[in-house]
Amino acid sequence: MLGKKFLKNPFHKPASDVPKEAYNWRLWFAVLTFSLLGAARGFDEGLIGTTASQKSFSNLFHLKDPSLSKSEQANRLSNITSMVQIGCVLGAMVAFFMADRLGRLWAARQLIFFWVVGLAIFISAGANGSLGQVYAGRFIAGVGIGQTAVVGPAYLAEIAPYPIRGLVVGFFAGASYLGIMIGYFASYGSSLHISNNSQAQWIIPNSTPLYVAAIIFVLSWFQPESPRWLVKRGRIEDARHALATIRQLPVDDLYIAREIADISEQLEQEQEATMGTSKFGLVRELFLIPSNRYRLWLSFGAQVLSQWSGAGSITVYAPQFFSIVGVKGSSEGLLSTAILGIVKFVSSLISAILLVDIAGRKPALCTGITIQLVAMTYMALFLTIDPSVGTAGAVQSPSQKHAATGAIAMIYFSGFGWALGWNSLQYLINAEIYPLRIRALGSSIAMTLHFANQYGSNKAITEMFLALTTAGTMWFFAAVTLLGLVWVWFFLPEATGRTLEEIDALFELPWYKIGRQKRTPPPARGVYGEYVIDEKEPRAQAHVEDANVKA
Repeated sequence: MLGKKFLKNPFHKPASDVPKEAYNWRLWFAVLTFSLLGAARGFDEGLIGTTASQKSFSNLFHLKDPSLSKSEQANRLSNITSMVQIGCVLGAMVAFFMADRLGRLWAARQLIFFWVVGLAIFISAGANGSLGQVYAGRFIAGVGIGQTAVVGPAYLAEIAPYPIRGLVVGFFAGASYLGIMIGYFASYGSSLHISNNSQAQWIIPNSTPLYVAAIIFVLSWFQPESPRWLVKRGRIEDARHALATIRQLPVDDLYIAREIADISEQLEQEQEATMGTSKFGLVRELFLIPSNRYRLWLSFGAQVLSQWSGAGSITVYAPQFFSIVGVKGSSEGLLSTAILGIVKFVSSLISAILLVDIAGRKPALCTGITIQLVAMTYMALFLTIDPSVGTAGAVQSPSQKHAATGAIAMIYFSGFGWALGWNSLQYLINAEIYPLRIRALGSSIAMTLHFANQYGSNKAITEMFLALTTAGTMWFFAAVTLLGLVWVWFFLPEATGRTLEEIDALFELPWYKIGRQKRTPPPARGVYGEYVIDEKEPRAQAHVEDANVKA
């Protein structure tokens, strides 16, 4: 009895109508596989900024060539760092067709191909110093990386029991920070142990993602297809078997029958209420139906406000930001950056496990944005008062040194807030607000906006430092962060405690009420039927003679 008491699944919520068998190793195995797709973007963000700061890479590609002006040097650096985002824009656009036509599993496998080929082209540029090859490799890798942000969260949201959907999709963001952290430490380790004259100093760290790509590819062959995608394709029996595998329940279990019936009913209602089944019909449906336009508004606002809030730029250009606030030396900057990776990774886990499904989406997001706002405002004030802190030979008073230490701490504080808020929620928002029929299309457009804005912010940051000064840039980030906090409070709906089908119904409210709806308590009755599933009694099993007949 004592063992049973302490070995209960910590993620099982007795008050919900989801049976305890649904929280099983098969679910977490699938979650692990598709969450790791998030590491693709994380590796790139963690590696490219630290790679660009290493002398071996900088010298080979003339990033600090004295014959180039400051603006030309900044432009070359931003071209290298942001080329992946250009590829990601294309990747996010094609992800809709890949995920809907091929299915979530094959979409994942083909994006890994682009990711690996692009990495190989980029790494092999170390042999000849071709800047064009660097651009080409990073662009091709971006085509694969851009698709991960659509395929991964969509699959995770579609297989997760609704009480832990935030936790499950949150692991995708956590994997992104795992990639960032590994990338930071790989670059730091190579800077300590490999000579600045050896191209292996940057090639070895940038080879690390190849191993993770291979692991994801192999694990994908052990996963079932998304049951919701199978229902959409009319493969009801396959969907029933896939869901039974993930839930670890018999195929004829009443809960499986009810969940499949619920998905089928929602899809039928969408098809009856909308404009046909063609791809063009889906596009018209997305842009002409008011509830879907509100969803697009949420996607647009979330991507613009998050990507221009500055925290993403700090991730990519972390060594440069630490230098701006007074961290001296290449190795010291890389060590500070590596610690930032740990802070963000731990923060993302805290958000996924303790905040998103317990406190709610909006409270978690508002908490993270508020922390980020405090950090950005402090750094802006500090750089306004002491603009020379990062220049060579600058002499500081004791009080200025203390203030500089505070600014360094605020970089970590900003990363903490970003990981708790925007970065953890931006994938979840896109994965759960769109109805099944247009989920892949809506997520694809959302992530296209995401990467377009990420490209813009990463490309602009070096020029912003020159045009606005570092202090002015931080004030800009603080203003956008404040605007984001207000926007979330008034417009973003609370999805905690709702099934994907219930979220769909939420958007039928008048637009000015959607963002003000409070979270729902765990249902007292099953959302898949009239009966609560009592785990103390054996559940009934359903015999379904026709795919469209509900048990």
